Amino acid sequence: MASIARDLDPKLFYDAIVHFDESDEAKELYYQVMDTPTGRKNKSGSDETVRDRILKAYGVLFCEEAGLEPGDKAGVDEVADTADRLYIGGTGYDPEHWYRMKYHFPVIDDDNYDRFAALVLADMNCGPLHDAALNDGDTLVVGEADPLHMTAQQRKNQKVKSVSFPSGGAQ
Repeated sequence: MASIARDLDPKLFYDAIVHFDESDEAKELYYQVMDTPTGRKNKSGSDETVRDRILKAYGVLFCEEAGLEPGDKAGVDEVADTADRLYIGGTGYDPEHWYRMKYHFPVIDDDNYDRFAALVLADMNCGPLHDAALNDGDTLVVGEADPLHMTAQQRKNQKVKSVSFPSGGAQ
């Protein structure tokens, strides 16, 4: 079972996340992958799962100001606080550029924060965001808090940083 995560086509996992609400098969695959042990241990000594690994990676990439130490998992609050700050390509008024809105996550809570984190990372690895970065130069951008309520001037003057993985989907 431990090799399921390594042997699984990343695009298949991405599709399972995207179609989670539409298909029982997608839900089953998502949970199967997320609950698969990685063969590593958490700081607590428990077996690390793919879910743990994803939340650790999300914490490293997107939760800099949360004060998470390397190896700490992003929790509901860290993912929810970051979700409205992720843009595709650049900031602006177009809701298609706001990552959470584009993928229809109206609320980030205990039931879906790990799925949102998995979606972001899978998208960066093999989804449309990966393709857009390679072909169009669009990347995932982390903006300042609460972009949905910023004035035009605040949006124009905000500080943003681009986040990307090494080319070729290296892990």
